[in-house]
Amino acid sequence: MINEVLNTKVSENCDVLVCGGGFAGISAALAAARQGKKTILLEKEFILGGLGTAGLVTMYLPLCDGMGRQVSFGIAEELLKLSISMGAEAQYPENWLDSEDKAFRTEKNKRFEVRYNPSLFAILAEQLLLKENVKILYGTYAVAVDKTADKINAVITESKSGRQAIKAASVVDATGDCDIAFFTGAPTDTFKQGNILAAWYYFLESSGYDLAALGCADIPDDQKNGENGVETLINRRFTGLDAEEISQMVQLSHNAVIEDIKKRRDRGSDLVPTCIATIPQIRMTRKLVGEYVLHDTEEHKYFEDSVGMVSDWRKRGPVYEVPFRTLYSGKIKNLITAGRCTSVTDSMWDIMRVIPCCAVTGQAAGTAAAMTDDFTKLDVKKLQCELEENGVVLHENQL
Repeated sequence: MINEVLNTKVSENCDVLVCGGGFAGISAALAAARQGKKTILLEKEFILGGLGTAGLVTMYLPLCDGMGRQVSFGIAEELLKLSISMGAEAQYPENWLDSEDKAFRTEKNKRFEVRYNPSLFAILAEQLLLKENVKILYGTYAVAVDKTADKINAVITESKSGRQAIKAASVVDATGDCDIAFFTGAPTDTFKQGNILAAWYYFLESSGYDLAALGCADIPDDQKNGENGVETLINRRFTGLDAEEISQMVQLSHNAVIEDIKKRRDRGSDLVPTCIATIPQIRMTRKLVGEYVLHDTEEHKYFEDSVGMVSDWRKRGPVYEVPFRTLYSGKIKNLITAGRCTSVTDSMWDIMRVIPCCAVTGQAAGTAAAMTDDFTKLDVKKLQCELEENGVVLHENQL
C-alpha cells in the first residue's frame, strides 16, 4: 500500500461538466450549452461517439415503435440526421426521411433506423459541439471526485497535463460505466450476467464495403427462451470493470477478427480489413440506483415526470416514458446520469443502452444540469417545458 498526499491544481471552472463523450454525453453537452451555460465535455479517447464510433456499433435504432409511430424526438432525431448528412452506409430510412405517408412507415423491416459511418459522425459531432461553444478535453480520464456532504465540488482528472481538478456547478455522468456516481459513493449496481465477447470490424472486398458483426449483443437471461439465445464466440463473460480482464477481452477480440479473416479468405474472399474496434465492445457494466428504477414491464405507462420516450430495439410495439427520477439519486444532489448509467432493471438496461435512448436521457440530463445544482429541488414542469420547446415529446398520449 502506498499512501499519497496530493495537492491538485484546479484547471477549469464551468457550469456543467459532462463526463463521457458517447451519444449520451454529446447530447447532454449540446443541451447544456444551448441553455447558455459554460460546458466542458471530458472524453478519455480521442474520438467522440463511444461504442457508436470507436466501438463500430454503427446501428442507429430505433426512433419509432416499429409500427409507424415515432417516439424519440429532439436531439435523438437531430443526431440521426447528422450521422447520415454525408450519406448513409446502409438501411437508409427513406420511408421516414423522404415520405409523409404514414402507411409506408408500417411496412415490415422499415423501422426508423440507419447504419452510418463512424468516422464521419465523430468529426461532424465534434464540429457541432464546437459550434455550440462546448469545450472538449480529449485523452482525459475522470479518476476521482472532491465532494462535501451531498454535492460534488470538483471532478479530478488525469491527462497528458497531469492530475488536475475541474470545478462545476453540476455534473453529468455519461461515462457508460457510472464512474462518477461510483466515485461519490452514490448507490450503484452492476450487470451480474456479464458481457459476451464481440469483435466487429469493417472490411473491403471486390463485392464492396461492409461491417462484420462477430458476437452480436446478448440479452439478459430473464428475457431468453429457446429461440433468442446467441451463439457466443467463446465460453466466457466480462464485467467490463477490471483493467486486466478488459485487456484480455480486447486481445481475444483481436484474435477473433484475424481468425474470421483467415476463414473468409480460405473460402475465396479477397477481403482487406479497413477498421477494427479501438475500444472494448462492452454493453452493460455499472448503473445508478436512483430515485426510481424503471422496469421493462412498464411499457405504455404514463409517468408524470417523463422527460421523453424510447422504444425497444429488439421488437416492435413497446413504448416507454422515461421518468426524471431515473436520472439521479438524492444522495448526490448535483450529479445526474445519462445513457446506460441510468436507473433501470437489468432487462430494461438492455433497452436503454442503445443510441436513441442515450440521446433522449442525455438531452434531459444536460438541460436539467443547466437549470440547477440540486436535482432534488428542480421544478420538473419547467424542465419539461424546456424539453418540449426543444422538440421533445414527453408522453405517449401526445403522439
